[in-house]
Amino acid sequence: MGAEIDREIFERGHAAACLLYDPDLDKLVLIEQFRAGALAALASPWFDEAETSPWLIEIVAGILEDGEEPEAVVRREALEEAGCVIGHIEPLFNYLVSPGDSSESMFVFLGRVDAANAGGVHGLKCEGEDIRVLAVDAQEVFEMLDKVCIINGMTLIPLQWFRAHHEELRRRWLGSS
Repeated sequence: MGAEIDREIFERGHAAACLLYDPDLDKLVLIEQFRAGALAALASPWFDEAETSPWLIEIVAGILEDGEEPEAVVRREALEEAGCVIGHIEPLFNYLVSPGDSSESMFVFLGRVDAANAGGVHGLKCEGEDIRVLAVDAQEVFEMLDKVCIINGMTLIPLQWFRAHHEELRRRWLGSS
């Protein structure tokens, strides 16, 4: 043990995210929205501005309010951010977002949706949200991962899990429809 030192912790709160999947169409519903933190980070000399954008491809997510359960958050956010109603839902895992300086944790779910009519622009005006909804074939999402088109951990972690479990998950969910 070293000497006692003071540390600052950013008390961000806790969040929940959900990967929206339609096994019938083999599509994922993703969202694209502007992130101010990404704008600041991408301005550093380590990023090529021609290859990056503060408009990030993400999965639906939200901050847990007092007394709110993670599943309730993702069901609400799927409707607000993507216009999707989640049917069957499965908890996947949770993780610490940035434990070196933040208390934030992320609870991740997989939700079954109908992606046939997913699209458009959603979000709450009172929160300044301007969220574009994308229904993307699973194989195209895997190509996006390979081309590093998705650059945020909250989305990368669940998508990599999905890639590893895609075939088994699709078989299981198609068998339960």
